Order: sequence, then C-alpha cells, then structure tokens
Amino acid sequence: MNVSRSNILIFRIALATAVSGILILATTPLEYPVVSGINDKLNHIFAFFVLSLLTNFSFPGKKFYFAIFLPLMGYGLMIESIQYFLPYRMFSLFDVAADALGIGLYKASAPFFQKGADAIFHKK
Repeated sequence: MNVSRSNILIFRIALATAVSGILILATTPLEYPVVSGINDKLNHIFAFFVLSLLTNFSFPGKKFYFAIFLPLMGYGLMIESIQYFLPYRMFSLFDVAADALGIGLYKASAPFFQKGADAIFHKK
C-alpha cells in the first residue's frame, strides 16, 4: 500500500481522535443513547475494526501483528483495566474478545480496503 505523507497525517489525526473519543466514551459515567442503544459487543467490534483500519493506514508497510494487533489489544486491555476501578463500569473479558474480533474482521477484509485505497489515492 502506497499512501502519501499528507494522507498518512490525516489518518494519524483521525486515529488520535478515535483513540481519545473511545477512551472518553469508555470511562464516562454518562450513558449516551446512541452508543448504549446498540449491543455493547457490537460497539467493541466496530470500534476496533475502525481503529485497525486507521492504524493500518497511519503506518503503512508495518507488520500487522506488531503495528496493529498488539498495540490495539493493549489499548483494549488498558480500557478494561481502567473500567475495573470505576464504580459505574466493569472489567469484561468478553469485551476484550469483541475487541480482538473487530481486529480480526479488519484483518480479513484489509485486502479490499487496501485495493480501494490504492484506487483512490493513486487516481490521476
């Protein structure tokens, strides 16, 4: 995948925004109807699918396991660990499994995203 430096910067800003937003949503005591109305595990799957996509395009050419899977699983475990200490949240290994599933679904579909990105970014 060949992504220009300016596009990489855009993806990295989007990644930082997503990481920050997810952390806020995961640790706030407030319930957001849009977020809480959807099945919690689907939220985890979708969030980590998007994080995987943004990470992959933010660091093109890096190995999936070391650049995407391990850091994102560490992030998911960090969120669950923080939630363990919050009286209005709880630690869940099922949430961690849903995070891994989201990453795995992205890995399975990554060739399609990369092919589409190559078509978009290299359009003349």
